[in-house]
Amino acid sequence: MIKQTLAAVSLGLTLAAAAHAQQINFGIISTEATQNLKADWQPLIDDMAKQTGLKVTAFFAPDYAGIIEGMRFNKVQVAWLGNKSAMEAVDRANGEVFAQMVNADGTQGYYSHLIVHKDSPIQSLDDVLKNGKNLSFGNGDPNSTSGFLVPGFYVFAKNKIDPKVHFKVVRSANHETNALAVANKQVDVATNNSENLGKIKERQPEKFKDIRVVWTSPLIPLDPMVIHKDLPAETKEKIKNFFYNYAKTDAREKEIVMKISKLSGFKPSTNAQLIPIRELDLFSKRNKIEADTTLAANDKAARLADIDKQLAALQ
Repeated sequence: MIKQTLAAVSLGLTLAAAAHAQQINFGIISTEATQNLKADWQPLIDDMAKQTGLKVTAFFAPDYAGIIEGMRFNKVQVAWLGNKSAMEAVDRANGEVFAQMVNADGTQGYYSHLIVHKDSPIQSLDDVLKNGKNLSFGNGDPNSTSGFLVPGFYVFAKNKIDPKVHFKVVRSANHETNALAVANKQVDVATNNSENLGKIKERQPEKFKDIRVVWTSPLIPLDPMVIHKDLPAETKEKIKNFFYNYAKTDAREKEIVMKISKLSGFKPSTNAQLIPIRELDLFSKRNKIEADTTLAANDKAARLADIDKQLAALQ
């Protein structure tokens, strides 16, 4: 009888703890269709709930801004973000970088691409720049690092080109949508990245065969994980320890992170990871100001000086 009573009390305490477990919404950026993202991330989210005792729920939005705004209004407490969207979350949504993805092959980053259909006459970046008026362009989400910021700087800003006026038609979409639009000849050229093309190759190999890369960026730092600053210290510690130790030895966990994005796991990181992205963003803004013929000389000089001051502060 005593054992039964103790068991009942223990069960009651367990149920009560579960009922009062802190709710954590885990934001996942919309790099591809939600059903694909959910299939990849849900096993990790389930493990996170079991290992931390927190109530963890996946949070999806139609674009990157939805995750950033979710964190701003404390509807998202932890998120997988790209470097550009993490920068926005840190600057205006009370977020902070606490971890970074680690590739299974030991590499430290990934690449942005411009892609075309395999039968396209476009063979190089030079062809894209010379023939823009005859081309439709699939740009990335404005808060995407590899889909927008990196090509925006290296392809367009450095060549003093505004894609909105350079191309015949411009549309914005996530990586998967842009890849399939190219494969289906719905756009002539689009942004993408090495990670998403790897997923297209695995999931839709026939579509992948119809895609050709015509430009590759410098290496981009791997994606950060961002946590809301206002979480209790104890909760933050649980979440950090989960990520830092996940997939270190367990074979099943290793399979899960491989499926997410061919990862070996996560390592500690800080907001300092975002400095190269901040520099790219500022350089891009500087180039646009320099090319703006509508600005008065004094106004242009003042704006350029302000950006130079911000760049110097990052050194």
